[in-house]
Amino acid sequence: MAETKNKATQPQTASQDFDLQASMHRAEDFYTKNKNIINIGLLAVVVVVGGFFAYNRFIKQPNETKAQEMIFQAQNSFAVDSFKVALNGNGNNYGFLQVIDKYGSTKAGNIAKYSAGVCYIRLGEYQKGIDMLKSFSSNDLMLQPAAFGLIGDAYMELNQVNDGIEFYKKAGHYNDNELTAPVYLFRAGMALRKAGKDQDAIAIFKEIKEKYPMSAEGREIDKYLAVLGDVRN
Repeated sequence: MAETKNKATQPQTASQDFDLQASMHRAEDFYTKNKNIINIGLLAVVVVVGGFFAYNRFIKQPNETKAQEMIFQAQNSFAVDSFKVALNGNGNNYGFLQVIDKYGSTKAGNIAKYSAGVCYIRLGEYQKGIDMLKSFSSNDLMLQPAAFGLIGDAYMELNQVNDGIEFYKKAGHYNDNELTAPVYLFRAGMALRKAGKDQDAIAIFKEIKEKYPMSAEGREIDKYLAVLGDVRN
């Protein structure tokens, strides 16, 4: 029994060495046959990782700094309602359009798209404002619904009511808060009334009443429901 037990528990060194050597030979053989592909793959990883850090350090960050420098004077013009100068520059300072053209992919360039869209709308160039604001994208819970709402305003100015309703709803439902949501939902309701869609307007006004009763729109909403013939709670 003791002899059998010793044999059962004795490590199989020779067999393991053989298997390990065979496995190593297989790996070496695989590498030899495929070394060009493997080396290219490893090089690609190095290039991608190295390129990512190089792009961020030597291109993205410097471009962001330059874009912020370019946009500064345009923002000053925007702040005093000098929309043409803010948009196009004045020969001495850049406008939002120059920032977008040169550094549109930067954060400052993205803000320039929003600001340029506002400028176009304030100047009465509604379709250009719509196109510019549609190119703007942000995760900011205040700025993005404001952009959607401005697009809705511009569509209403163009008498494209259904498009206006769509973007007012986007603005109103983007962020569930007392500040922006009831404002844009109310505009959606009024646009629905203009489109003759009274039942849809009632639904929107009821949503305001239920979700935002303490907002300025919520406190006044019963009279709009009454006009539409629905005063039920």
